[in-house]
Amino acid sequence: MRDHDLSPWRHSHDFGNPDQRQAERRTHWVIGLTLAAMALELVAGWLTGSMALLADGWHMGSHAAALGIAAYAYAFARRRGGDPRFTFGTGKVSSLAGYSSALLLAAGALWMAVESVSRLLDPVPIHYQEAMAVAAFGLAVNLASAWLLGHHGYDHHDHGHGHGHADDHRDDGQGHDHQTHGRLQDHNLKAAYLHVLADALTSVLALVALGLGFAYGWSFLDPLMGIAGALLVGRWAFGLARESAQVLVDAGNHDKIASEIREAIECDSDTRIADLHIWRIAPAGHACIVSLVTHQPKPIELYRERLAGLPGLLHVTVEVNQCRQAACQAARQARSIPA
Repeated sequence: MRDHDLSPWRHSHDFGNPDQRQAERRTHWVIGLTLAAMALELVAGWLTGSMALLADGWHMGSHAAALGIAAYAYAFARRRGGDPRFTFGTGKVSSLAGYSSALLLAAGALWMAVESVSRLLDPVPIHYQEAMAVAAFGLAVNLASAWLLGHHGYDHHDHGHGHGHADDHRDDGQGHDHQTHGRLQDHNLKAAYLHVLADALTSVLALVALGLGFAYGWSFLDPLMGIAGALLVGRWAFGLARESAQVLVDAGNHDKIASEIREAIECDSDTRIADLHIWRIAPAGHACIVSLVTHQPKPIELYRERLAGLPGLLHVTVEVNQCRQAACQAARQARSIPA
């Protein structure tokens, strides 16, 4: 058999979708907005001699660097989507970038906590009006960034294009089908969103603390708000790291889709699943290997058709095993004899 004769059974392992391309563009817009705000604050801080403006300007720069991870991850996944070195495509790059960003968020939360405790123990003079102006400007930039990233949504239902693939170990029959309507879990976009959301939260807490401090002289509120913000950002970072790490080590909770696969395959009394492996290969879908046992093996297309209606299965491999054990055959024959 020639290679071109196999083309009907071959398919791409690029499981990207248009939503990720749109998320990449939105990330670029947010990076541009953040860099513009950084330049404005640095210039204004230099001209006015304001340390608060200079400090927030450099903070915006670190924020842009963190968002750069998200942009790079999208570009890498898109450019290498068809690279055969990636067995199941580049879908996990999103989770890898999300995990890296979670570590940066955790480091930022730790810095916030240490700095806040330091200022609580050793208070420093606060220029309230200037600091409030900087916090208000930062809040406006971060709210705009959060709208750009969150308006499209980082966790929603996606209508994508997928492939199924089945291997029959009896006769090497193969095929593929199309699946749609998977659940999107883009950890890269979620990480970028949490970065800007964390900055927005910091600005809100700072405005509250500075306003009360300016009105009543409660300077201790500023470091206390910093500690509260650090705890909340740390919690976000832990949640994102846990979610993305589960995808990276193939340890996610697939109970629902596993139950659906079992129900579909075992719809007749003669077929049972002996082994089932499920793992996420893209933000919107899974791959699975199904090893089934039956007394009377049927055409491989039948088992693929049973799974065709399940959402989010982008790559499916089916292994069919015929049960030939004597005890099992005898029990089957006994059940077939009418009473």
